Amino acid sequence: MSAAPSPSAAPPERPGKAMEWFSGQLFRALAPRLPRVEMPRPPRALEPYELLTIPRKGRGGSLGGTWFPAANAGSGEVRGAVLMMPPWMEWGRSYFHRRGRIVALREAGYHVLTADFSGFGASSPPQGFFDRDVADALAELRRRGAGLPLHFWGVSSGGHWAHPVLSREEGVLGAFFEDVSPHLIEWSRNTQPLGLPFYKIFQHVTRSSYRFMDMRRHAPHLRVQAKAYVSGEDDRGVRPDDTRALARLAGGECLIVEGADHLGSIRTANQQIIDLALDTFRRGGGA
Repeated sequence: MSAAPSPSAAPPERPGKAMEWFSGQLFRALAPRLPRVEMPRPPRALEPYELLTIPRKGRGGSLGGTWFPAANAGSGEVRGAVLMMPPWMEWGRSYFHRRGRIVALREAGYHVLTADFSGFGASSPPQGFFDRDVADALAELRRRGAGLPLHFWGVSSGGHWAHPVLSREEGVLGAFFEDVSPHLIEWSRNTQPLGLPFYKIFQHVTRSSYRFMDMRRHAPHLRVQAKAYVSGEDDRGVRPDDTRALARLAGGECLIVEGADHLGSIRTANQQIIDLALDTFRRGGGA
């Protein structure tokens, strides 16, 4: 595990273009293998919605996305707009079709944008690290939610890759992170220890990339008014101390859900998590 960074230190710089390309290839080779599937349309309960093609800046290609207008959009009483980025699962942004997150946000007056990472669904193949996808999706949120308070909700990889973006870009007022590992190579070590020799190769051969992927180094610099982190007590990949460390470094709240494993907190403490997210966005202000 990396030593805790000094909060006064600047967030790590992005590795050079060649190193990012090489590291990205190696990282994806070490990541869990997932089949590429066609994203299912949202269920009728989430109508109305709009399927989107989100351009990728400077890389060509696009990301798949879905726009869910706030329930009171027609009245003009909209509280803000929220970008939701999913975990590393083959079903991508459709992960959010269940468990009530989108419904709760819309009923509270928020527009919602969900987006797939590169390589998932209709999105173009990956190029570089996945924080670039978060930045592109956030640019789409700014465009569609112009003049509104903007917020972020990320789960697992979705929240992990948001840290380099939110540590450098202004304008997001509230951020909610579920089951976010401080370092995805550490997550792999915790869950797949047989791959340890390969993780050590990544750590020592791609030092600048390994440092860039350490979200403990980005967390103290999040340019967000209100932050909250949640994870499960029994999560082998994201241990409770990992979540507490990120929350402490970011100056945010922390919730550890008793008896929950990875991605299980939303099942075990559904309403508690949704309430904490809504409270985080309210504390972020702007409306």
